[in-house]
Amino acid sequence: MQERQSQPMNVKRNPGIMSAAGRGKYRITAEVRFIGEDILVSVWGGTKPHIGSVAVAQDRPSLKNPLRSSATSSVINFPGHKDDIVSRMFAERISSTMNRHCIATAGIHVDNASGEELSRILRNCEALCTRILTILKRRR
Repeated sequence: MQERQSQPMNVKRNPGIMSAAGRGKYRITAEVRFIGEDILVSVWGGTKPHIGSVAVAQDRPSLKNPLRSSATSSVINFPGHKDDIVSRMFAERISSTMNRHCIATAGIHVDNASGEELSRILRNCEALCTRILTILKRRR
C-alpha cells in the first residue's frame, strides 16, 4: 500500500510585533506573537527586566453592555512582584479589543522607584499598549 503524500499546509507567515515607549530606565518594550488565533505578549523594562507576572484573558460580552466587548482575566504573580497591573492591562485590553485569548507576561523593575517614577512607567505602559492595539487592529 502506497502512502499518500500530504499537501503542504498553507501557513500564512505572521511575524511578531515589537515596540517600545519611554527612554532610559523608564523604557518599556513589548513583543507580540500570534499562536494560532491566540495572542502572546511579553512586556519588560527598567533596569532589571524579568518575568514577574502572567495574566490570562478571555474576551466576552461586557456585563454592563452586551453589545460591547470586555475580558475576564486571571493573574499569577511571582512572590514579591507587583507586575500584575501591567500584565492584566495588556491581556484584558488586547483580548477585549481583538476578541481573542491573550496571555501577557510583565516584568519591570527600577531600584527604589518613587511614586512619580512608578507613574511615569505606568504611563509608558499605557502608551505602549495603545500603540500595540493600533498595530493589531490594522492587521485584522
